[in-house]
Amino acid sequence: MEPARTVGLPEAGALPRAEVCETHTALVFFVGNRVYKLKKPVSLAFLDYSTVEARRAACEREVALNRRFAPDVYLGVGEFRGPDAELPEPLVVMRRMPAERRLSRLVKEGASVDDALRTVARLLATRHADAPRSPAVDEEGTRDALSSRWEASFAQVRALAGESPAPDGMAEIERMVRSYLAGRKQLFDSRIGQGRMVDGHGDLLADDVFCLDDGPRVLDCLEFDDRLRYVDGLDDAAFLAMDLERLGAPEAAAFFLAAYSEYSGDPAPPSLRHHYVAYRAFVRAKVALIQARQGADDAQGAARRLITTALRHLRACTVGLTLVGGLPGSGKSTLSGALADRLGVTLLSSDRLRKELAGIPAEQSAAAGYHEGLYTPERTNETYAALLDRAARLLSMGESVVLDATWSDAAQREAAVRMARRTHSDLVALHCQVPDDVSAARLTTRAPGASDADLEVATAMAATEPPWPQAVVIDTGGPLETAVAQALAAVRPHATGHAPVFRRPYMEPG
Repeated sequence: MEPARTVGLPEAGALPRAEVCETHTALVFFVGNRVYKLKKPVSLAFLDYSTVEARRAACEREVALNRRFAPDVYLGVGEFRGPDAELPEPLVVMRRMPAERRLSRLVKEGASVDDALRTVARLLATRHADAPRSPAVDEEGTRDALSSRWEASFAQVRALAGESPAPDGMAEIERMVRSYLAGRKQLFDSRIGQGRMVDGHGDLLADDVFCLDDGPRVLDCLEFDDRLRYVDGLDDAAFLAMDLERLGAPEAAAFFLAAYSEYSGDPAPPSLRHHYVAYRAFVRAKVALIQARQGADDAQGAARRLITTALRHLRACTVGLTLVGGLPGSGKSTLSGALADRLGVTLLSSDRLRKELAGIPAEQSAAAGYHEGLYTPERTNETYAALLDRAARLLSMGESVVLDATWSDAAQREAAVRMARRTHSDLVALHCQVPDDVSAARLTTRAPGASDADLEVATAMAATEPPWPQAVVIDTGGPLETAVAQALAAVRPHATGHAPVFRRPYMEPG
């Protein structure tokens, strides 16, 4: 990064009347077309500005880091000297941005911001691509590091509640966070292996984004603690997505994350996008609770809304294993395909995998009698073991899965339950059922495909199929859409109100 340069200040008599904004660590003066940011001589738990030398170093660091995102805004470090001061006082000198082009203001006014968000996404992805990597950066992106940050926030929120009950939803949030992280170490390890951990912005709020005609200017990155900037690039982008949702623009949030994913070439599963948005919402809720203690207007209400946002995204990021079973002719494969398509998750089929393991095309017939040919108990056990192994790998990477198989063996069902527990995935079993005459008609008229079972095989299987009381019965004898609606109600009981996290933007050519 280019070192901060010293900038001279205008003569006092030449200064117009200043506007002043105060934060807990700085005084910010808006004077004409300039902004001057003065560090307060404070010593807090997370920073120490008690000496002139420390404040100068902080100013230089702030300028250097923020020039990554807005090089022509951060002009350098200036200084002034009071009549009794032994040393000149440093301050950050910035070009003043037009308030009417602030992203948060544009969103609140209902302006179209898709083009602006696309350029912000491209800028962020470019800076992430250029960011230096190191073991120290990677360490902050591990599953355990993220878990520690969540746990610290849980403890802080409960401490802020004091003797009062914890905020509504806290217990569910804690349970879902711990479950997701417990089963996803492989996902986070893979993110580090892909170089997704970056020295990012760390505090990407819509208030600090200015949408100018010649491109965006992103200000005020987090400079006082490097570790808080060492994040997964998607986590960095999720901060702005969360803030857009907070401003009442969930579609804009989804659009921005989609654009970031396109520009960064990030193949992250939807569950991880939801998880990071939830994390950012919860951290922002913690800040709102601190502000509520200090008497800020509506801070308590803001905290409740942000906790609700976190809860909604955590429900959406739940990694699920859905078993869709039933006898041949029950419509299980048709329902499985429609359900996986509706949920946007991976579909694995035992019929196709069985033939893949045998080295033959899925559509090639391998018809045989009950427990014969490719359908001996040994081959069936091999197929189900491979099916669960593939599903486990996907679940560990944050991908939800629908498994299309008959699930007519109690031991195979129990193996699926054990695998779901091992990967900390929510298991839902759906048992497709139709009247015998309907299944018979389907089996005698269906076209050749991956499934080879005929009416004789289906009858033999029905005679030995054990009860499946844990499964939700789905009537697949009527319209497909009716069966899909029943299945969705069982798999995603909290689906209503989920905020989108991926809306593919129009990307300009090249």
